[in-house]
Amino acid sequence: MKITKAANRYAKSLLDLSIEQNKVEEVFEDMSNLAKTIEGSRDLRVMLNSPVIKPDAKAKVLTQIFSGNVGEMTAKFIALITNKGREALLGGIAHAFLFQYKAFKNISQAEVISSAPLDAETKAKVEEVLQKLAPGLSDLKETINPDLIGGYILKVGDQMIDASVSTQLRELRREFTENLYVPGF
Repeated sequence: MKITKAANRYAKSLLDLSIEQNKVEEVFEDMSNLAKTIEGSRDLRVMLNSPVIKPDAKAKVLTQIFSGNVGEMTAKFIALITNKGREALLGGIAHAFLFQYKAFKNISQAEVISSAPLDAETKAKVEEVLQKLAPGLSDLKETINPDLIGGYILKVGDQMIDASVSTQLRELRREFTENLYVPGF
């Protein structure tokens, strides 16, 4: 999902308003649901981006989808965005809000890529390393990539720890090509 400058500004405004009115967690849940709904429905994305469909028809569809599923503040926000003709940004706004919420709560986004699912002991070690890199809460996403052969890759923000067997093999291959055997030693 592409997050534009405008989407970031709207998300920041919504976050500031939700902080002011002590509804941060409620709006976070609403934005999570909004992002999942828009991401999961191609028809909804096409409708939101369509210049042919009138804004009042889009507002009716959004009201039917989210009526009773989101809080009052989020419902008013969706109506405001639709009235301003910026409904195509809703998915980006939702994702930007989730990103800004995690920054506000000091929750670091992390991903661990391994060749097999992590057991409890390994996951605890990864969490320990993660706490050293980014103290505070963490949102750890696990990904399986059998090409790694073994080990793991841990990504936290712009930092990366690569402890995979495939990388170690690649390094050995590079060293062997650079360090040619010289007879006579």
